[in-house]
Amino acid sequence: MKTETIAVEPASTRRRFRIDLKDYGVLIGLLVLVIFLSVSTDTFLSSQNLVNLLDQAVVIGLIAIGATLCITSGVFDLSASANLALSAIIGVYLTQAFGVGLGFVLALGVGAALGALTGTLIVATKVHSFIGSLAMSIIYRGLAVVLTAGAIVAPLGDQLEGFRVWTRSVFGGVSAATLLLVVGLVVFGLVLWGTTYGRRIYAVGGNPEAARLSGVRTELIHISVFAISGLCSSAAGMVLASRAGSAQPAMATGLELTAIAAVVIGGTSIMGGSGAVWRTAVGVLILTVIANGFNLMGWDTTYQQVVTGALILIAVAADSLLVQRLRKR
Repeated sequence: MKTETIAVEPASTRRRFRIDLKDYGVLIGLLVLVIFLSVSTDTFLSSQNLVNLLDQAVVIGLIAIGATLCITSGVFDLSASANLALSAIIGVYLTQAFGVGLGFVLALGVGAALGALTGTLIVATKVHSFIGSLAMSIIYRGLAVVLTAGAIVAPLGDQLEGFRVWTRSVFGGVSAATLLLVVGLVVFGLVLWGTTYGRRIYAVGGNPEAARLSGVRTELIHISVFAISGLCSSAAGMVLASRAGSAQPAMATGLELTAIAAVVIGGTSIMGGSGAVWRTAVGVLILTVIANGFNLMGWDTTYQQVVTGALILIAVAADSLLVQRLRKR
């Protein structure tokens, strides 16, 4: 009797296909958006629009870099935008006292210190990072109001031109702020992907107890990713202040939620242990392209929030299904 042989796909191949789909599905989504807008409008692929598109992605992108490291390690930083505002305000005061260059560098240090403070308090009190960082966000916003008395602060008159350095075109019309974002993406992308520290971030996010038993100091990892988030937030704050020529307590309110949305859309698991900075960059571009497309097409931007929310829901649901299926394997 003749028997029929049925080829069975190895489980490792099926798992690799699902991971590849998660990795590159977001790229496919971005490509579809680009093709649609390229066909539907005459201006999307114009050099000026592309330069503007990259410039619009800078602030969200910088915050999202820090959010990627935080979420991958298993924590959330909801204090990012408040850190941005407070460090930008302090940065303006430091600029008044020490000049533009040193003021910017010191502002980065302030942001990193505020992030580290947030992480330390969360680790020390063992409060969930969602609640702890939200509380610190309120505190930082309050401090920003106290420092400025609710007013707008600006550098000295002769410092204003130098202070607006991040708005200058430096390469083919691309702004200095865009180059700053690219440097941040490359540096922290390599840190997360190719260093021992990055592997520890993945380990802590995937299974903190196992990481601890393996000798990883999980508390220090969490404090450090909050510090990096603060560093990125302060850089975004100085870019915003540079564009406006000033800083004020209400700047960038709620922007951390948009950054987290970009991270999730980019495929970083909200459960921790999985994420990549390059995918976050794609998620940022998707949100930026959608906003740009609504403007170019003349659509009601009210529906942009609906589209963004739907994308977040799809990304989270897909991640949840993927995790469940991999656990069954």
